[in-house]
Amino acid sequence: MDLGISGRRALVAASSLGLGRETARALHEAGCELVVSGRDEGRLADAIADLGGGTPVVTDLTSIEAAEALVAAATEAMGGVDILVTNNGGPPPGDFASTDMSAYQTALDLNLLSMVGLCKAAVPTMQAHGWGRVVAITSISVRQPIATLILSNTARAGFTGFLKTLALEVAGDGITVNSLQPGYHATPRLEQVRGGDLDSLAAEVPAGRIGDPDDFGRIAAVLCSDAAGFVTG
Repeated sequence: MDLGISGRRALVAASSLGLGRETARALHEAGCELVVSGRDEGRLADAIADLGGGTPVVTDLTSIEAAEALVAAATEAMGGVDILVTNNGGPPPGDFASTDMSAYQTALDLNLLSMVGLCKAAVPTMQAHGWGRVVAITSISVRQPIATLILSNTARAGFTGFLKTLALEVAGDGITVNSLQPGYHATPRLEQVRGGDLDSLAAEVPAGRIGDPDDFGRIAAVLCSDAAGFVTG
């Protein structure tokens, strides 16, 4: 399927592993120029080799400044950013009783403020060009909180409110803003949260199986396509 985005310039944040990597793969296969990012240089190099192309940027997206620097690096590498996929690792598990107040600011920096920073840095140029795609990888927890992930529930729900507001403001500029809210997919993050036990989760999924990150990446790429220009918010 031709997504109509061959030659478009895509930045996929936190894309050395998991859903981010598979989204980057789908966009690369669609013909996009690609910048991928991650904290670990070796893991990022492995991702580039696995994807068969792309420019790596080593960064730790824990601040607005880091987000701005990532967009600047992507712009320098590709000459601009047409497609932005926001993504980041989640904060540690915890509930209300066990989570210290100091942990909330770290979680907000990780899953809200740095993600807003990516949008703030990338979207104005999209507006100037009259075309753009923003796809955010968040979590199903923004619709139904997960009991053991209070920090992620809080930060990602805030970011979702931002995304829906941004979608309204830039729709007339040829830019779509959408949020993908994955449930259980076979990723290192889920293995970390579940202590490596993924088999028991399959019974909780109507399909009877854990999601495939490859499938997720292809759906994300469809939202970035030219044909998805009337899908936003």
